[in-house]
Amino acid sequence: MAAWTPELEVELNQLLKDWLKQQGRTQADLRRSLKAVSTRMPALLEVLEREHRLNGLSGLVARLCHVEAEWHGSDDRSAEAADQSDPFGQLDLLLQEIRQDCPS
Repeated sequence: MAAWTPELEVELNQLLKDWLKQQGRTQADLRRSLKAVSTRMPALLEVLEREHRLNGLSGLVARLCHVEAEWHGSDDRSAEAADQSDPFGQLDLLLQEIRQDCPS
């Protein structure tokens, strides 16, 4: 399993900012979906770091895919249902790439 590193945190921080902007969402929206204690990025990253510790990188990506699905009105936890209008969304591609890189 890939370790949580400062570099990963910086990249995830930028990914989240870009993703929120693309989705037309705010850190407050992400806080609600993640049930974080604050809208500040360190609090959001803390929740995601905990997810990474428990379920690895693929679990972290799956959680973000679930958030995206929730935002699009879907309660299906699968990555394929994250966005029916764009089946090749950024998070889906990331999850697919991780699954290909990690042997079962």
